[in-house]
Amino acid sequence: MCTNLNNQAKQKLNQLFEQHSIPKNLQNPEKITPLITSIAMSDFVFKQLQKQPDLLLDWLQQFPILKTSNDYHSELSQRLENLTDEPLFHQALRLYRHREMANLSFLQSNKLASVEQVFNALSELAEALILNARNWLFARLCEEIGTPKNSLGEIQELIILGMGKLGGGELNFSSDIDLIFCYPDQGQTEGGRKSITNYQFFTRLGQRLIQALDQITIDGFVYRTDMRLRPFGESGALVFSFDALEDYYQEQGRDWERYAMIKAKILGEDPTNVNHRYLTQLLRPFVYRRYLDFSAIQSLREMKQKITREVVRRNLTDNIKLGAGGIREIEFIVQTFQMIRGGRNKTLRSRSLLQNLSEFEQQQILNREQITHLYHAYIFLRQVENVLQAIDDKQTQTLPSDETDQSRLIFACQYFIQGDQQIDYPISDWQSFMAVLHQHQTNVRAIFNQIIGEEPQEIEQEDEPNLVFWRDLLHYPIPEQELDNLVNHYKVKTDDLADILQHLNSALQEWRKKPIGGRGRNVLNKLMPRVMDSVFQQADYLVLLPRLLNILDKITLRTTYLELLLENKHVLPRLILLCGKSVMVAKQIARHPMLLDEFILKGKISCLNTKIAYQQALSDYLLRISEDDEEQLIDSLRQFKQTQLLNIATADILGELPVMKISDQLTYLAETIIYSVVNIAWKLLTKRFGYPNHLTENQCDFTVIAYGKLGGIELGYNSDLDLVFLHQAPINGMTVNGKKSISSQQFYLKLAKKINSIFSLNTTSGILYEIDMRLRPSGESGLLISSFEAYEDYQHNEAWTWENQALVRSRCVYGTEQHQQQFEKIRQSVLKKERVSGHLKQEICNMRQKMYQHLTSQSANRFHLKRDQGGITDIEFIAQYLVLNYAHQYPEMAVWSDNVRIFDTAMECNTLTKEQGKQLKECYTTLRNKIHHLNLQGKHSLVKNDQFKAEREFVIEIWDKLLSIK
Repeated sequence: MCTNLNNQAKQKLNQLFEQHSIPKNLQNPEKITPLITSIAMSDFVFKQLQKQPDLLLDWLQQFPILKTSNDYHSELSQRLENLTDEPLFHQALRLYRHREMANLSFLQSNKLASVEQVFNALSELAEALILNARNWLFARLCEEIGTPKNSLGEIQELIILGMGKLGGGELNFSSDIDLIFCYPDQGQTEGGRKSITNYQFFTRLGQRLIQALDQITIDGFVYRTDMRLRPFGESGALVFSFDALEDYYQEQGRDWERYAMIKAKILGEDPTNVNHRYLTQLLRPFVYRRYLDFSAIQSLREMKQKITREVVRRNLTDNIKLGAGGIREIEFIVQTFQMIRGGRNKTLRSRSLLQNLSEFEQQQILNREQITHLYHAYIFLRQVENVLQAIDDKQTQTLPSDETDQSRLIFACQYFIQGDQQIDYPISDWQSFMAVLHQHQTNVRAIFNQIIGEEPQEIEQEDEPNLVFWRDLLHYPIPEQELDNLVNHYKVKTDDLADILQHLNSALQEWRKKPIGGRGRNVLNKLMPRVMDSVFQQADYLVLLPRLLNILDKITLRTTYLELLLENKHVLPRLILLCGKSVMVAKQIARHPMLLDEFILKGKISCLNTKIAYQQALSDYLLRISEDDEEQLIDSLRQFKQTQLLNIATADILGELPVMKISDQLTYLAETIIYSVVNIAWKLLTKRFGYPNHLTENQCDFTVIAYGKLGGIELGYNSDLDLVFLHQAPINGMTVNGKKSISSQQFYLKLAKKINSIFSLNTTSGILYEIDMRLRPSGESGLLISSFEAYEDYQHNEAWTWENQALVRSRCVYGTEQHQQQFEKIRQSVLKKERVSGHLKQEICNMRQKMYQHLTSQSANRFHLKRDQGGITDIEFIAQYLVLNYAHQYPEMAVWSDNVRIFDTAMECNTLTKEQGKQLKECYTTLRNKIHHLNLQGKHSLVKNDQFKAEREFVIEIWDKLLSIK
């Protein structure tokens, strides 16, 4: 600290000793240095020590310490408890506020508390003052005019929303406080001479509370109180019922109000208070959208531009809050991501800026370097802000021009406590202070521009001739002769112009009828030239055009998604690539535009790789949904599936994964969803009927067996799930601890039906999977669910050969480890039974012949990759024959359920030669890969008859060697 400032502070302290007649024995040298520092740093502290001599005596005996929220509340309530006179009440509030602010200034000046601790304590002090003032005034007003109650006779309370830095626990030394007043229910007062409405009561209470806080008396004020954030602003009512708040935010709430409401905190929030919980639930949908909300970027950009214009108009360039790279830009960055993603990720809903920064790193929303820059800049700027405001209890964020205050900032920022560590800066004079400040502001501004940016200018498109061409062209109706220019601009065939004209005119005609709104049309007008230019640079433009127009048609009324495509340059190229390769992807995105969120969430879409990763991702995805919200749970499962299918399809199209790995991914996804569906159904059933009495409360006795492609870990994009359900319940069991007791057999039957219902229910997000249960014992005439005992008996004594074949491709996909082992024991015991080879061949050939007659392609010019001779089904039958014919001799043949590993085992057991096994696997994977890609294109598994001739001929050759009946 500069010598002059230090000497002045010593003189002021001596003046205080004389003024208050402080005994010499209390003038402890160890106490004097911190006192001098606090006086040197704050004229406000000196004034308070002049007015409150007991404060000086307290400091000489013991330095102040950080207080808790409970400390503030208990001290204040004691001070106000016996006061009956309102002017004395006002005085008590002001003196307590000044005393505690001086305490915090002392801690800050002497660096005895971190920056975060100081602004948190300032917020807790404010909350205690506001709530104690409310409570004191509420009691007096009830005595005067009666107690407000609702129609049920319940006492109503004034609930106060603290906004801005107060709500976020980040208050400055001399902040305004932004408040919104509300109350739960309409009603009237009781106990007064004349009954008035609750609205009138709380309006009077609100007016007296504002006066208690805001009015300047001989003792100053408590807080400048700003009520302009309430609905309708200054022209709106002072207080609102919950119903009125809900109506306003649902129908008229604006984007800047959503931004403000992110920080809203119910002062004195109590999780057990039903009104507090209800208000939180009421406001959340207004602030946080269920979908990713990219319109927030544009809204915040517009707000920032207004502030920037104000900075220029008022010459606020030295303003550390509003200037470039200042506090406001850090707040905008954080709250942008909260508004965009907070609806789908509740961990991003914290009111604390620093907590959100920490979460951004966990979620990889920003990288470590960006987080570090923002964190250090925020703490540094808040230190500067608090020091400036503590000088004389004035609300300022402007850097000082006088040397005294500059010296204070230099001293305060050379080092201070940040978190739990001391932060040192190379600051020795004003020039070095400004260099550190400028570096922080530069870092913030770079990140701000990267994330929020500036409004695209029209001139940007004018610099690109192709975009200008489209902007002039896209007016309905498009003259046919105008399209001739396409031939010159792009490699478009003249014969295609009529189709292009039809697609464009049809889309533009529909869009003219839609209530898109000014903002939406503005975005669409900027986006369409980019879309058209990108489409017609592709060779398959005539395939792409209707697919892209279909997607745009579905989002024309959802400006959020139009802005996503316009703002994020990497999104459109990826969308064009995927839509060109896959009609399935194009249709899914058009049907469910929320899938577009995935394009911006990650720079590169990637699969999750393991079943555990899928389970964790789904668990995280469902965390935001109440277990009691069945409809939302079911819909979210579908959304999760669609999102992951898009990721898998992207990896497939980009060639990042081979066909076997694609099937693995699809299988992991299906098993994950089965796991979740069974658990949801079990919880719903046990909530109503209790649990079977052979179990404990937390046990789940239910097993799901997968057959076919899921059983063989060979799932495709459009595959059904072939499932069989098993249980272990005793015959005479009953359910217990439910609202209604039923037999265990009924319970499991209802459970099977509920699982089927969840899978097949057609919501706005489609269905989960088609479920086929015809492979259960006795097929369609059998029960939906069987006991293990009944299943084992059927497999050994009644199952047909084709059912034994199906068992080859089966495995347990849900159940305890014990049940998995029990099923596998049954499966292997059936597969290892010795069979008469000739009879087995006859049965398999008969079954295959029936399939040829009913399912094969009828066209001589086409080959069905799965059903025709030499195709996938023949390969599967060969694998099944090998297992059924040789497992009694080679038990390891019965281990695997997938064809590739069955062929590997057959080679090890010499039931196939290495050449045969290797070539069978190649044929199988080649044909499956083609089916995958046809699925992506939305095409049937048909190719020209001259394709895959070598593969087909080899499969037929092996069939004849192994299965021909002589």
